[in-house]
Amino acid sequence: MNKKRVITFLSLIVVTVCAIAGCSFLSPTVEQTSKPVASASAVPPVKQENVQLTVSAAASLKEALGEITPLYSKAKSNVAIRNNFGSSGDLQQQIINGAPVDVFISAAAKQMDELQKKDLIIADTRRDLLSNRLVLIVPADKSDTSDLKDLTKSNIERIAIGDPRSVPVGQYAEQALTKLELLQDVQSKFVLGNNVRQVLQFVESGNAQAGIVYATDAKTSTKVKVVQVIDAKLHKPIVYPIAILQKSTNQPSAKSYLEFLSSEPAKTIFEKYGFSTL
Repeated sequence: MNKKRVITFLSLIVVTVCAIAGCSFLSPTVEQTSKPVASASAVPPVKQENVQLTVSAAASLKEALGEITPLYSKAKSNVAIRNNFGSSGDLQQQIINGAPVDVFISAAAKQMDELQKKDLIIADTRRDLLSNRLVLIVPADKSDTSDLKDLTKSNIERIAIGDPRSVPVGQYAEQALTKLELLQDVQSKFVLGNNVRQVLQFVESGNAQAGIVYATDAKTSTKVKVVQVIDAKLHKPIVYPIAILQKSTNQPSAKSYLEFLSSEPAKTIFEKYGFSTL
């Protein structure tokens, strides 16, 4: 057997043995690149950071925001809302004094204007969210008062209004009474509330024989009745401006919250409680 035939014979033996033993002729480089690549689904999702937003809002928004808040939290599970309700003037002072607030909703432009002058809000996030109406209420079982002029009668001794120094509903009430030239005649009868809900409680309890509140607040009680919807021309427009605070540490989430308050689900709830959406 010549040399060429020996080499051919040995090669056939090697091939035969490798076929039986399962040898691989792939290079190491090819083997490495042929390994399966992990699918995108195997990559763990990025965990969203939990955020808490503090919303300081006029007391008249308590029920509406109480229903909207869980709706928003369901849509944004990583964002918790802490609502802080009070008179707009008191909330304004809390913000001026450094309270950690992300979003402010006032029941009048005046308080928001003051914060804007002090550069405490992000001006381009400010907008008017809602409007409301002013109404005269009496206890549900009374029928001796039908309009603002009746407040001058001697049998009406106590009239509940918001403290005009800090409560927008009281400021609107004063404007209406001044326009009708009734303020001087009834001012001595005033029982001042720290917010609109306290005004409502004074009338509910009988501690006041009449009161001036927002239509939305009157709607929450079965213990009072509305005897007059006060002409909107007698006072400044009742608007609820909203804005994000400059010191908010959660501005992206705060902007998302503002957008949600203008969504159809939120508007439906506001209108359910008697607000007009803007």
